[in-house]
Amino acid sequence: MAASSPPDLASNALVNTFFNWDLIAQTFPRLITEGLLNTLIIAAGAIVVGIVIALLAAMLLLSNRWWIRLPARLYVDIFRGLPVIITVMLVGVGLPAAGIRPFGTDPFGYAILAIGIISGAYTAEIFRSGIQSVDPGQLQAARSLGLSYLKAMRLVVVPQGIRRVLPAMAGQFVKDIKESSLVYLLGLAAGQRELYFIAQEEVARTYNSSPLIAAGLCYLCLTIPLTYFVNHLDKRLREGPKDGNPLPAADADVPPAPVSATAGVKA
Repeated sequence: MAASSPPDLASNALVNTFFNWDLIAQTFPRLITEGLLNTLIIAAGAIVVGIVIALLAAMLLLSNRWWIRLPARLYVDIFRGLPVIITVMLVGVGLPAAGIRPFGTDPFGYAILAIGIISGAYTAEIFRSGIQSVDPGQLQAARSLGLSYLKAMRLVVVPQGIRRVLPAMAGQFVKDIKESSLVYLLGLAAGQRELYFIAQEEVARTYNSSPLIAAGLCYLCLTIPLTYFVNHLDKRLREGPKDGNPLPAADADVPPAPVSATAGVKA
């Protein structure tokens, strides 16, 4: 039998290195039962932490007083400018080394906090831009109805601003899922390992990159549907509600708009 040609050998080596289906099939069960769940927990926890931080930071960024805006601006600029890997190490390794151990020695909590801090910096700017896009007359009208500034913001302005940036927020959630892969640097314990950590272990054991392909497929199963959902949501918000859809019910906490005494009276 004739020996295989160099191109055939190179092709076979490439396929075996990245698409060894036996290794992919061996890796999938652990990726699904352990890695996928932990990735979702880290991403969901980071999203919650990020939204809480972002709402507070966005309110500070909208203040008319520079000394109130300054801490939020520093937070947003610093954590948007730092590489994600540095933030993960500073939070997951630096805080415990400095004696600040809100989660004890459990790296899982620090992983969620690190990704959440990064997410909060980006989401704060998303919230700020959304709130600023609301017509200032909305706030003035709410104040004229007797609402306090905080209540007007909470019931009138902020809900409209968040609705306008829902596609951008969903895009940030996709980013959080992908960035969760960097928490492997914190040395997660058995049972806490996310998709990339498990794939990395299998690569080190087999000297083959096929487990990374398996992990990549799992990430794609999470991010591609969410991406299409973002596109669908953006289209729906731009087109507005379809004809025949009922308008949302009025908020019970918001008083009805006063009717002008001259309404309906012809000149």
